[in-house]
Amino acid sequence: MALAPLELRAMSNLPVDVHMLGRIAYTDALTWQHNAASAVASEDHPDMVAVLEHPPVYTVGARGKKNHLLVSEESLLAKGADVIETNRGGDITFHGPGQLVLYSIMNLRRRGIGAIEYIHRLETAVIHTLSSMQLAGQAVKGRPGVWIGHRKISAIGVSIQRGITMHGLALNIDPDLQWFDAIVPCGLHGLGVTSIARETGTAPDTDAITTTVLEAIAHEFNTELRSETSSQRPHHDH
Repeated sequence: MALAPLELRAMSNLPVDVHMLGRIAYTDALTWQHNAASAVASEDHPDMVAVLEHPPVYTVGARGKKNHLLVSEESLLAKGADVIETNRGGDITFHGPGQLVLYSIMNLRRRGIGAIEYIHRLETAVIHTLSSMQLAGQAVKGRPGVWIGHRKISAIGVSIQRGITMHGLALNIDPDLQWFDAIVPCGLHGLGVTSIARETGTAPDTDAITTTVLEAIAHEFNTELRSETSSQRPHHDH
C-alpha cells in the first residue's frame, strides 16, 4: 500500500515536546523516561520525545532470555558495553554509537490510540524515513520493528502502563554491526541486522535523518513537535 504524503495529515491540538539529550547512559535515560512518564500522566502536561544516542549497551526486555546473549557478560564489559535488564517489550537488543534512539512518552488514552496502532505508527514513521533514501523498509506481522528483507534495520520495543508509553525505537544509521554478533537480536534466530550505511553504501547524514524521523513522527501522530533544550528535564508535582 502506498504511503500518503506527509503534508496531507491534519494537525492535532496535542503537541509533543522534543528533548535532544545527546549521548547519554542507558540508566540516565531510563530515569528521564520515568520522570517524563509521571509528568505526562497529568492531563495538562504535553507528551514528550527524547532524541539520543547511547554508549554501547545490551538491554534485555521483559520477554528476554539471557541465553540469547551468545558471549559472557564479562567479555562485553571488558569491551566497554553494559548489560541491563529493562521493562520494555521484546527480547535482547543492542544500543550504541551510530544508532538513533527515540524514546516516546505519550498519553495514548488522551490521543485515543491503542497499543497495536501505536507500534504501527512508529513502524510507519521509520518506513517513511527509509523511503526518503530509496530504501524499502517493511513491517512484518509478529516481529515488531522495521526490516529490509530478512535484515532488521530498526528495533521497536515499548512498555505501556496506565496508557502512558515508555521506550520507543532505535534506527541503525551507521553503528558497528559487529556488536550484534554477541546476541540473537530480538530473540529471532537466523535473521540479520543491517544499517542505513550498509544498505546505501554511503556515509549517512545523521542530522538530516533525525529531522526526517521527527517529521514522520509528527505526521503519524497528527501533531506539532516543539523543541526543548537538552538541559531541560521533565518535572511533575507530587
